[in-house]
Amino acid sequence: MSLESYMNQIGQQARAASRLLVKASTEHKNSALLAMADALENARPRLIEENTKDIKNGKEKGLDAALLDRLLLNDARIDGMIEGLRQVAALPDPIGEITDMLYRPSGIQLGKMRVPLGVVGIIYESRPNVTIDAASLCLKSGNATILRGGSEAFYSNQAIAKAVSAGLNAVGLPEHAVQVLNTTDRDAVGKLITMPDYVDVIVPRGGKGLIERISRDARIPVIKHLDGNCHVYIDDEADLEKAFNIAINAKTRRYGVCNAMESLLIHQAIAAEVLPTLVSAFHEKGVELVGCETTRLIVAKSVASQITIGVATEEDWFTEYLAPKLSIKIMTDMDEAIAHINHYGSHHSDAIVSQDYSKTRAFMAEVDSSSVMVNASTAFADGFEYGLGAEIGISTDKIHARGPVGLIGLTSQKYIVLGDGHTRDN
Repeated sequence: MSLESYMNQIGQQARAASRLLVKASTEHKNSALLAMADALENARPRLIEENTKDIKNGKEKGLDAALLDRLLLNDARIDGMIEGLRQVAALPDPIGEITDMLYRPSGIQLGKMRVPLGVVGIIYESRPNVTIDAASLCLKSGNATILRGGSEAFYSNQAIAKAVSAGLNAVGLPEHAVQVLNTTDRDAVGKLITMPDYVDVIVPRGGKGLIERISRDARIPVIKHLDGNCHVYIDDEADLEKAFNIAINAKTRRYGVCNAMESLLIHQAIAAEVLPTLVSAFHEKGVELVGCETTRLIVAKSVASQITIGVATEEDWFTEYLAPKLSIKIMTDMDEAIAHINHYGSHHSDAIVSQDYSKTRAFMAEVDSSSVMVNASTAFADGFEYGLGAEIGISTDKIHARGPVGLIGLTSQKYIVLGDGHTRDN
């Protein structure tokens, strides 16, 4: 079968499945999610075996440590996938919810009903757990989905797909409600994003190059998950113990995730006090540091003077490293920090550490990001921590869905009009 024929078949199957999912009850969808969780548990040895193939291939291809970390499936991550399915099953079902009911002067009653988007195409790289996140959220929100994972996770994704199909079959829902493409042909992506007859929205997750290509070439609406160039700003009114813990956690909890801090901004009034301790801690954890001239001068005069701080370039301020590397810049005040974040950031997640209420309120209002944290790590910017159960991505768009995209982000609303034989006179 040619690629075009294969993709058309996938699209037709997804559209047909989406019509059936609209009729599925909450209980039926929840049963499928729990059956998927059981199937994943039963397939645990197989998942690890297939993931080992991907890891081996990734090492042979020279994938860096951050990408290999994103690719890895171990018992803890499989546990997380299973727990994610159960959490989504426990979430309220948004489909069919009617809101904003009111009577119009004509006597009709008007409201809005929440409905699925239809068929969601998801394109992602590296992380095989995205397969489960996407499948669970799309199913619970009544959407059929077509998943195209990266070639580096091919074996892992195919093993997960079998568990998903087993769960759907176990409860009698259409197995084509979730389809994982079984081809690594790069042209499959080009076809998927140009099938408006079969696909209603595209969600790309991956590097900046992938997102830019999808946004440029798609003939279908796109919910964009751009790079995560996240910042932590330590204000002169910060509790320095909190600041230290937040900065270390935001950067070193995990390097290859989109909510990791990539730039640290520090008010000039407390820089000499807080920088040496932070620099020493980052150095002990193996984080490569680059900084502005003031940063380098302060470190050179401090007890951390034996630690080399590289020169931060203009490109560094724009860069999502996804690696143990951090850029540091000294700020004259909070306004400069906000301007820096809005100019260089990716509108993902940014944090302020300050005990000044007025400043934190201004920071929340003026920083143009999908998540803004006050005295908390950027690591909290994900679906689990927001109570979404899982997420399909973190949208940096400003319309429809913004921030972690959970169930509500995968739905739309339609107007409903209730009458009792009403007719319009003019």
